[in-house]
Amino acid sequence: MTEDTNVLVVTVDDEATPYEDGLAAIRQLERGEPVEQPATIRFATETQLTDVFNERTYELLRVIRDDRPASIRETARLVGRDKKNVHAELTTLEAVGAIRFETEGTAKRPVFPYDDLVVTPLAGADRDATSAAP
Repeated sequence: MTEDTNVLVVTVDDEATPYEDGLAAIRQLERGEPVEQPATIRFATETQLTDVFNERTYELLRVIRDDRPASIRETARLVGRDKKNVHAELTTLEAVGAIRFETEGTAKRPVFPYDDLVVTPLAGADRDATSAAP
């Protein structure tokens, strides 16, 4: 990755406001401003992280990034899933700041405004704990 790469970092730690960094980064990108450090979405637990970021949502993010579908309906078609379920997952991804929607006519186009996604579920783990010997 280069310095100009916009990265979304998803992690687990005990920050009081888990989604604000990701939302702030999306707002910066919408204004055409570069994001100087990775946007970060923080979850309080690994369970919360995997409830949002799982195999289905990774597939949605890949399709949005690579195929740039024009609508939620087209996104659902590209992943071979029901529009209602895809809409629910995309709405969750928007709520946490991983994607945004752009309205084009009557369609809502999902946009992944980052170049890459890095998930670090152990980032908030106790770093002072003694590790087990092999």
